[in-house]
Amino acid sequence: MNRSTELALGVLADEVFGDPRRYHPVAGFGTIAMRLEQRMYAPSKLRGAIYTAILVGGATALGCAARNIPGGTALGTWVVVGGAGLRRAGGAVGEHLERGDLDAARSLLPSLCGRDPSVLDTAGLARAATESVAENTSDAAVAPLFWGAALGLPGLLAYRAANTLDAMVGYRNDRYADFGWASARLDDVLNYVPARLAGAVTVVAAPAVGGEPAQALRAWRRDARSHPSPNAGVAEATAAGALGLQLGGRTQYPHGVEMRPTLGDGPAPQPHDLRRATRLSLVVECGAVVATLLCVRTGRRAGRRGRPQS
Repeated sequence: MNRSTELALGVLADEVFGDPRRYHPVAGFGTIAMRLEQRMYAPSKLRGAIYTAILVGGATALGCAARNIPGGTALGTWVVVGGAGLRRAGGAVGEHLERGDLDAARSLLPSLCGRDPSVLDTAGLARAATESVAENTSDAAVAPLFWGAALGLPGLLAYRAANTLDAMVGYRNDRYADFGWASARLDDVLNYVPARLAGAVTVVAAPAVGGEPAQALRAWRRDARSHPSPNAGVAEATAAGALGLQLGGRTQYPHGVEMRPTLGDGPAPQPHDLRRATRLSLVVECGAVVATLLCVRTGRRAGRRGRPQS
């Protein structure tokens, strides 16, 4: 199978089966990363950079070793892409909130983001879930497809390793400000182009959720740069514009409170808006699949045309 076919099959497997229920490789990677952190941790950028290089380099090497195994890229795509699980979790939070079951919604929120659910009311939970669905559509679906299309299985595994490390140690707090610096910056670099691809697809996809492309584009141009993340700002601002909502504001994390800039114009998200947010996520992922497969095929044809004729 060629790379584009394997990527498509991997996305289809994610949609049909969701994440592996047991022995998920990403969870295994997280366990390895946690144990290595226990041995290597120091409040040092150099230590953190070595830690990141070991783990991302190891994932890349594994991808290189397995890239010629038939079906390996399809299996890697299924393991790495998490769009279906993201949408199911976001939709479930919305359903619990619509029924007034805040405890159930709070129990699910940690699977979407790192905020403290115990201090969030219905509006806070709805906003947190909406923002997480928007950001992670880029991180969990568009970016893996981009790097899988560009570099195959090594790109898929390297990206997921870097993104997982960012989620584990990429915090701006006392413990990780230095040690997690390299992981956070690497994740920013790897997500730069995919986030803008996700933003462009979101602008085009706005009518699928009753929005206007012009409004999504305006939110991107006006608001994205004020977000502390150069990539999450694009994904969240364009989603806010497409959905006709306003995201951002006071954000409670376990390590403290951050005042996030507002993104988009309109009311704050309500529980029923999560249905639209998950629908937008699906359309954006499908658009990214089409875009990446076209790029793979175009690149292959260009490569064939550039070969000398014997």
